[in-house]
Amino acid sequence: MAKKDEDNLLLEDELAAAFLDDGATIEEAEMEESLASKVADTPDWDGDDEDEDGLGTLAVDLYETSSELIVRARTAGVNKDDLDVSIADNILTIRGTLAGGDDVDAENYHLQECYWGEFERVLELPVPVSEEPEDIKAKLEQGVLIIRFKKLKTDNAKKISIG
Repeated sequence: MAKKDEDNLLLEDELAAAFLDDGATIEEAEMEESLASKVADTPDWDGDDEDEDGLGTLAVDLYETSSELIVRARTAGVNKDDLDVSIADNILTIRGTLAGGDDVDAENYHLQECYWGEFERVLELPVPVSEEPEDIKAKLEQGVLIIRFKKLKTDNAKKISIG
């Protein structure tokens, strides 16, 4: 545990060491941080909010019930008119624009975690669904886009006779 100096304040090195859970030295922690930042700068890294086309990504949940396939996408701050949702050949595409960050006249950003701009998410649906408009229900509710697809019944496998 970190020691206190005569003023009951933790010394800088001791304070840092107190928060290192693996007993690493400050130099080791700085080396790990440096390595982590280098990994984050590599093109394969998935932690970025933009894909290779410069579009932001969209977080989704995808699950099914006995009769439906349900997609829930976090779209807080996106207007219904700024969303474009389509399906073709069991591929769902959700595109949109999150407005609100371009009008800022900042000299220095101290923290920028919010993504503003265009985003897209393309999903190959894991089960066959009906693409008929009457079998699809979509709504935007409290910042969450919910899309419900009617699942198609698939025939059981048929035996093929070899002649």
